[in-house]
Amino acid sequence: MKKNFFYSRVFLVAIVSVLFSCKETPKDTAPWQPLFDGETLNGWHQLGGKATYSVRDQSIVGTTVHKTPNSFLTSDKMYGDFILELDYKVDSTMNSGIQIRSNSIPTYRDGRVHGYQVEIDPSKRAWSAGIYDESRRGWLNTMENNPDAQNAFKQNEWNHYRIEAIGDTLKTWINDVPAAYLIDDKTATGFICLQVHSIHGDKKEGTEIVWKNINILTENLGKYSKKSPLEPIITKNKLSIDEKKKGWKLLWDGETTNGWRGAKLEEFPENGWKIEDGVLSVLSSGGAESNAGGDIVTTEQFGDFELTVDFKLTPGANSGIKYYVDTNMNKGAGSSIGLEYQILDDALHPDAKLGNHDGSRTVSSLYDLIQADTNKPIHPIGEWNTAYIISKNNHVEHWLNGTKVLEYERKSDDYKKLVSESKYAKWPNFGELDKGEILLQDHGDLVSFKNVKIRPIN
Repeated sequence: MKKNFFYSRVFLVAIVSVLFSCKETPKDTAPWQPLFDGETLNGWHQLGGKATYSVRDQSIVGTTVHKTPNSFLTSDKMYGDFILELDYKVDSTMNSGIQIRSNSIPTYRDGRVHGYQVEIDPSKRAWSAGIYDESRRGWLNTMENNPDAQNAFKQNEWNHYRIEAIGDTLKTWINDVPAAYLIDDKTATGFICLQVHSIHGDKKEGTEIVWKNINILTENLGKYSKKSPLEPIITKNKLSIDEKKKGWKLLWDGETTNGWRGAKLEEFPENGWKIEDGVLSVLSSGGAESNAGGDIVTTEQFGDFELTVDFKLTPGANSGIKYYVDTNMNKGAGSSIGLEYQILDDALHPDAKLGNHDGSRTVSSLYDLIQADTNKPIHPIGEWNTAYIISKNNHVEHWLNGTKVLEYERKSDDYKKLVSESKYAKWPNFGELDKGEILLQDHGDLVSFKNVKIRPIN
């Protein structure tokens, strides 16, 4: 009997062992590619500050240094869609992050690194794996409404990140806990960086953040992508957290015609404009100025302001963003009168070679008055660009995709001279209103707009 009992126990143990072995995590067969060889920093270069990066125990070690800005160990390669996994350990006093789809161009803040950052935050705030837009819009996806992700961070231990960037969708996990889920199409490609944050003089120099097991997938991403149970944060036609704090407001809500009317109408035009999928488009009607639905203007007037508008051109298209518009100034044919941020396909539209001042009808120029910097970072036709205009105390600047392309002093003698030499000479006190409407132009070509935002400056 005892013998039979012994064999029964052995058999039971064997069965249990088999069952448990069947439940082991299946081997990861995804074709991961290492971004770090474990021995050298080959494939990486440093941008920004002068923090130090070294290799120790098959890990990359970033070390803080006083009196230097943020430092970024940057991949030599650029990446569009990918899945990235890595491990890191951070000093409890440090803030850091992993840049994805980031860029550095000479005309953007003297080459400053900008783009999406997956946060590393060991502070009580615990926003690790949230998404921050470095040197641009600030916080896009915070963690205060995701306590599971906040609690998943391991202080003074190794943490694991999974980051998916596929199309306009960014998703993150921290230690296998879903963290961020963002839909945003600001940047489609860029490099990957490991950040060492700048430190104040009262902070200890020489603190470390360490990364290892840095691997990436770039093919068959649909096969390996994971679903997230989180509700996505969608940024199209929405204000970011920092924009709200700074007093920005939506000038177009992304869905209705509220706040806008025809420049020569009491209501919004019945035709010539279309709203679809969060995009406002002026339709093609043969290229004539204000000949279909006509220009549209805000129902509110603005004095000093900051304005940002995303726009997308079609081949050969012409349009514009006007400010300090007086809709009573021209009741006849053509467009309403105001200062214009030109929107144009410089390569195909003949206006690029016209104008009373050389080059003053090219994209982002002050139409017919001042040419934009020819070294402007314009995106290809069919892709979105961002126009930014600031007017404060008569000092006006035009920016394109984060780069300042011109500036001038409104109402100055130099400005008045330019006007006297332009097509606007016949309009008394052109562009000198203290307040006026914002206008989107109908020039008979298909041009689209979204993320129309303004911050009045009091």
